[in-house]
Amino acid sequence: MKRTGIVRSRVQVRGAVQGVGFRPFVYRLATELSLRGWVNNSSQGVFLEVEGEAAQLRNFLSRLTNEKPPRAVIQSCESVQLDAVGYETFEIRESEESGGKTALILPDLATCADCLREILDPQDRRFRYPFTNCTNCGPRFSIIEALPYDRANTSMKKFALCAECEREYRDPQDRRFHAEPIACARCGPQLQIWNSLGNGLDRGDAALWRAAAEIRAGKVLALKGIGGFQLLVDARNDAAVQRLRQRKQREEKPFAVMFPSFKTVADYCEVSDLEERLLKSPEAPIVLLGKSGGSDLSARVSPGNPNLGAMLPSSPLHHLFLRELGFPVVATSGNLSDEPICIDEREAVERLGRMADFLLVHDRPIVRPVDDSIVRVMSERSMMLRRARGYAPLPVTLTGVESAILAVGAHLKNTVALSVGENVFVSQHHGDLSTKEAHDAFTRSVTDLPRLYDVMPALIVHDLHPEYLSTKHALQQPGEKIGVQHHWAHIASCMAENEIEPPLLGVAWDGTGYGTDGTIWGGEFFLVERNSCRRAAHLRSFRLPGGDAAIKEPRRSALGMLHEVLGEDLWKRGDLLADFSGAELKTLRGMLSRRVNSPVTSSGGRLFDGAAALAGLRPRSSFEGQAAMELEFALDPTTTGSYPFALRQGHPVVIDWEPALRALLDDRSKNVGANVIAARFHHLLADVIVAVARHFDESKVVLSGGCFQNRYLTERVIDRLRSEGRAPYWHQRVPPNDGGIALGQVWLARSPTREIT
Repeated sequence: MKRTGIVRSRVQVRGAVQGVGFRPFVYRLATELSLRGWVNNSSQGVFLEVEGEAAQLRNFLSRLTNEKPPRAVIQSCESVQLDAVGYETFEIRESEESGGKTALILPDLATCADCLREILDPQDRRFRYPFTNCTNCGPRFSIIEALPYDRANTSMKKFALCAECEREYRDPQDRRFHAEPIACARCGPQLQIWNSLGNGLDRGDAALWRAAAEIRAGKVLALKGIGGFQLLVDARNDAAVQRLRQRKQREEKPFAVMFPSFKTVADYCEVSDLEERLLKSPEAPIVLLGKSGGSDLSARVSPGNPNLGAMLPSSPLHHLFLRELGFPVVATSGNLSDEPICIDEREAVERLGRMADFLLVHDRPIVRPVDDSIVRVMSERSMMLRRARGYAPLPVTLTGVESAILAVGAHLKNTVALSVGENVFVSQHHGDLSTKEAHDAFTRSVTDLPRLYDVMPALIVHDLHPEYLSTKHALQQPGEKIGVQHHWAHIASCMAENEIEPPLLGVAWDGTGYGTDGTIWGGEFFLVERNSCRRAAHLRSFRLPGGDAAIKEPRRSALGMLHEVLGEDLWKRGDLLADFSGAELKTLRGMLSRRVNSPVTSSGGRLFDGAAALAGLRPRSSFEGQAAMELEFALDPTTTGSYPFALRQGHPVVIDWEPALRALLDDRSKNVGANVIAARFHHLLADVIVAVARHFDESKVVLSGGCFQNRYLTERVIDRLRSEGRAPYWHQRVPPNDGGIALGQVWLARSPTREIT
C-alpha cells in the first residue's frame, strides 16, 4: 500500500563496493532510518531503492557516502526520485548479473584487526585458523573468477559452508555477511606440510609447527600465501640465505624480509611516519626502508645495499607463522629469477621442489598469481615500484575514453591494462616475458581482464619494438592495433595518473626502448602540446658493443662512451681498458670500428652503467639496474659541485656529456673517490633536466622511466625545479618503470597526440 508523503529514491553506486560489507551497511542504515526497499549487487556495482519521508531519504543519501565501509571506494552515487511503490520492509536481494560489467574488483587485503583478534583468542571458534577473513579483509582479486563478486564466482565455491558460517554469511548484522571467502576450520581450506617430493607429512597446527621448526633448522620453506608461493628462510642465518640464493639463481639481488611485528621492523630499520602507515596499511606492501645499526640480519639478505625491503604479515597464516618464529624471515617470490610466482601446489613441487626443502600448502585454489607490491617514499609521497597485491586491479580514471582499449605493455616488468568506460584497470605485475612461464602468465592476463569485464576490446595497443613478445602477441590478435613509442607511453602514464594536461616537458629516462628512428632511446625530452608531441632533446648517443650484453656488463657501456669521445685513441689508453682481456678487446674493437652488433643508444640507464663502471664500482652486474643502484648508494650527499655538459642546438637539442666524461676521467686520474664521482654524476643529471626546462621555458615537468626510481636523483630534480618556480610531477600509483607503460598506452590510444613529430 502506498503511503501519503512517502517518496522513493533509486540509487546506483559504482566503484569498489562489492566484498567490502556495503550491502549490510546499506541494510543497517535503511532500517535505522525506518526506510523500506531493497539493495543488491550487480555487475555494475550496487543498486538500491529506498522509500520513506523526504527528510529521511536526504539523511540516508548523505550518510551513504559519508559513513561508507572503510575499504569501499565510491566513484559515483547517482540517485533519482520516483513515486513510491509501497515497499513493506527493507531486504537484501540476490545479485543481478545482467548488463555490462563495470563493478570494481577489490585487491587482496591484509588481515583486519578484528580477524587478527579472533585467531589469537583461545575462546573464539576461529582460534589459530589460518584462513580467517571477513568483509574488511582477505583474498579478493586472487580468487575471483567472474563478476558479480559472489561466492559462486570465486574459487571458494568448492567449500560448502557449515551451519555456523552459513548463519554468519546470511546475517546482515554480521560483519561476515556475504564475505565470499568465509570459512572456518570445520568447513574451509586446510593446511598441510609436504616434503619436496609432494608427500604429505602433517596437517593443521602440526604442519605449521613443523614448518617453523624447519625454518629454525636452516631449511628453505615454500609457503602458499594469498596470491602465490613465497620462499622463506631465517633472515639471520647466513648459510640458509646463501643456500636460497644458489637454488633460486639470484646471486646478489636484494631479498625482502617479513618481520613479526612493526616493533621488530623498527629495531632493524629507520621508519618515517608515512613508511609506518604504508607498512600497517590494508595493502601491506613491501616498503623500502633505510637500514639502521645493530642488525643481526645476514649480510647476504641485501648485500652492499643500505636499504631493506620490509613487510609485515599480510594474512592470518603469515601472522600465525611469524608469531611462532618470533624472528624475521626472508620472504621472496616463489619462482626462479625472471619467472612468474607459482600458484598451484602440484606445480610448486615441479618448479620449486629443487629450491625448497618443504612446502607449506593449502587447498584454497588461487585463480591468478598476485605477487607482493613494492613501494618506497619519494619526496614525502609513496611511489609504487611493483604494483600487485593490495593495489591491482583498482583502476585509474581517464576521462574521454569511450570504447574498450586493451594495452599489452612492455617486455620487462610487464603489466597489461584494459579500459572499461573511464576506468583503466591495470593488471598485476607479470615480470619479464623472456621465460615461457612469464609469457604464459601474460597471455592469461590478456584474456582474463576482458573476460572478467565481459568486453571485446575495440583496439589493442602495443609497443613499437618489433621483437617484444607483448608486441608479437598483440599483432597476432584480430581487430585494430596501433603501436606507440615506449618513452612517450612513459610520459603519458605519469600524465594520466597525475591528471595533468599539456603543455609540458616530459623527461623519460630508462635503460632501453625502441625509438622512432630505429635506435635505442632512453634519455629523452618531449615537448607536449595539446595536439602534438615532439622529441625536443635527448642525451648524446653512443654505441653499445655487444648490444643486450651491455645490460649485464656496465663495462661495455663505459667502453661505448669512451669510444664515442676518444675514438680510436681509446685503444692506446691501457688505464681505461683494465676490465677487459686482450681477446675481449680485439672483439669489441672490431664491433665498434665496423659498427657491427653495437647499436646506437641515448639511454640514461646505460649512461648510469658506464659511470658506475668508470667509478670502479661495478664492471659486471648480476641483475638489472645493479650498477645504477650502487652508484646511488656510493655517493656522498655532502659533495658539492657537478660535472659540466653542453647543450648542442638543433632539432632535437643534444645534451653533450663529453665534458662530464672528460672531467670524470680527470677525477679518476687524481684518485678521487667513487663517492665523490657518484655525487657529481648525479648532480650533472639533475642540472641537465633543469637546464632543458629553462631552455624550453616549460613550467610543468613530468618525470618517468626507471631512472626515476633513484631517490637521490629524483628528489634533487624535484627540489631544483621547485626552487625555480616550476611544477614537477612524478609517479605515485603506477611504477615509473615499465610496469606503468600499459596505462600510458591506453592514454595515448585515445589522444590526438599519439604520434611523435
